[in-house]
Amino acid sequence: MFSTGAAQGGERLIYAIGDIHGRADLLARLLPALKEDVRRRRDEGRERPLVVFLGDYVDKGPQSRVVIDILLEFTGDTDFEPRFLLGNHEETLLDFLAGRIRGRTWAEHGGDATLRSYGVHLAGEADWADARERLRQAVPPAHLRFLENLELMIEADDLLFVHAGIRPGVPLDQQTTRDLLWIRSDFLKAPVTPDRFIVHGHTPRDNVYGAPGRLCLDSAAYMSGRLSAGIFVGDRVEIMDSISLTPVPFAISPAVPVSGSSV
Repeated sequence: MFSTGAAQGGERLIYAIGDIHGRADLLARLLPALKEDVRRRRDEGRERPLVVFLGDYVDKGPQSRVVIDILLEFTGDTDFEPRFLLGNHEETLLDFLAGRIRGRTWAEHGGDATLRSYGVHLAGEADWADARERLRQAVPPAHLRFLENLELMIEADDLLFVHAGIRPGVPLDQQTTRDLLWIRSDFLKAPVTPDRFIVHGHTPRDNVYGAPGRLCLDSAAYMSGRLSAGIFVGDRVEIMDSISLTPVPFAISPAVPVSGSSV
């Protein structure tokens, strides 16, 4: 069905963590559980596990700044190789800082929570030019570097990690940033070609869900209190979340071939 290059026979163990959206409390609970999971599984000399964060670290939840602090600290954890995808909410934050979008538009999609997390409070009718300048002053340089260096897609053997999904029938090197960060129904309703298993977030439900050839790890953490991680072990998938902290098997289906198209 797929070969992840994961943990069997000395191969690599791979984790992916869904949309965090300002829930530093859930992230701080889940990461130690991942470390314990590695200790249970890892044989001496095995390659460091890969951990892919699927984007949308900010907005909606109350602790966006703390989330980025935790992620920056995690980059120094020698037990893992962490990699970080760009989500549409990070793109929107950067667009607001650069003056490319109006603050009211961003706030309507959860940006007001990010402003508050950096100590920028709006009273009454917002002065967005002033709020933008105050946020520019409040965001630490390390946070800005982190946001500006996030990745659009990550491949690991035949696993493909993206924030939102891909445009069906379009080669990977021709995918647009807009689709990788924002696509929904056109991706979710289309068959997936069998040469990639796609792991993504962006379109939330209360729990992890999948379809042939794909797995969504966005379990609406900011509302549900459930931050989810996928664990790719050989040809198996397991799910761990911030509520149970115990990996459980997740049944997945093979991808559906699509004649004449490519991922």
